Amino acid sequence: MTDTLLLPGPAGTLERYTLGGATRAVPARHAPSRTRRVFAAAHVVIDPLSTADPTQSPVIDWESTLAFRHHVWDHGFGVAEAMDTAQRGMGLPPSQVRELIERSCREAVARQASIACGAATDTIPDDRSVTLADIERAYLEQCEWIESAGGQVIVMASRALCRTARSADDYHAVYDQVLGSLQRPAVLHWLGDMFDPQLSGYWGGADLDAATEIVLELINRNASKIDGIKISLLDADREIAFRRRLPEGTRLYTGDDFNYPTLIKGDDQGYSDALLGIFDAIAPLAAEALSRLDDGDLSTYDEILKPTVALSRAIFEAPTYHYKTGVVFLAYLRGMQSHFTMLAGAQSSRSITHLSTLLRLADASGLIEDTDLAVARMLPVLEQSGIDGRA
Repeated sequence: MTDTLLLPGPAGTLERYTLGGATRAVPARHAPSRTRRVFAAAHVVIDPLSTADPTQSPVIDWESTLAFRHHVWDHGFGVAEAMDTAQRGMGLPPSQVRELIERSCREAVARQASIACGAATDTIPDDRSVTLADIERAYLEQCEWIESAGGQVIVMASRALCRTARSADDYHAVYDQVLGSLQRPAVLHWLGDMFDPQLSGYWGGADLDAATEIVLELINRNASKIDGIKISLLDADREIAFRRRLPEGTRLYTGDDFNYPTLIKGDDQGYSDALLGIFDAIAPLAAEALSRLDDGDLSTYDEILKPTVALSRAIFEAPTYHYKTGVVFLAYLRGMQSHFTMLAGAQSSRSITHLSTLLRLADASGLIEDTDLAVARMLPVLEQSGIDGRA
């Protein structure tokens, strides 16, 4: 099979593109980083043959879903389970969250691998009025599932709390109760509204400087219960400033899929650890880069990760919350799953031009190891948009 395709370009015309394939040999396994704590937020694989309606009653392909988590562990990352990358609140039914957490934790415990899981309040419908006590109970129930299964808790931002809280005190009251119940320190999660518009004004308003003070107060008063905080605001300068104000021993897990190489590398005043959706897509390359960072080889670290930034920025371009489509698309192209079908039909959330751009950028970053497979899988995607991609 030829490695050349006809792909739509930004001008609306078809252009010949020949895949170059991976130029760097990357090991199939990596040890965990010695100098950074790093999680990849993993996506969920649907079973398209058993799902009658992907928007109402999706059936998860557990074998493929768990196999992908082993792929992440094989490259030395911890798995961040049941996060927004798994379409939490955007396709993953609350009824299946517990099963996902428990299945993944069993696999992690069996191989003594790292796993942290999102505790949220998605059992509360978005259109339901609730009290702070209701929100606390929803969080506490999921925290109990996670810790009983052997996972670390990630306290996800809550849509219910965002629409119910009337002051910073309300946020503090709920988080104090949740954190106080835990057996081991948790990771907080500050998710910007570019990832979920229903979280606009989280922590009490649109002023991010004021929100920063509220979060830092929360962390300082619960320092023994907090391992770190994941910040997903896509603002590197704000993250660095926040990182420098954290109590000693509290980690900053970058969630910045635009600026992760420089944030993880850090500066003479510190660095960020990571909990990233992009590491679902680029795990082999990211793991190799981190191993070079561990060895002090900064030039090779930069060389590996620099081309992935353009890919990540394209995957996470506005509307950012559709980034899951690009993550799953790349898993399909790379042979990590057999189809390009998603929870809630989200495979249709990005255009064929966007997907073609992702293919080019993934290839340019060295992510496509099997070019024949990528071509064979891209052709039917093009055909669905009425494009004969054969060059």
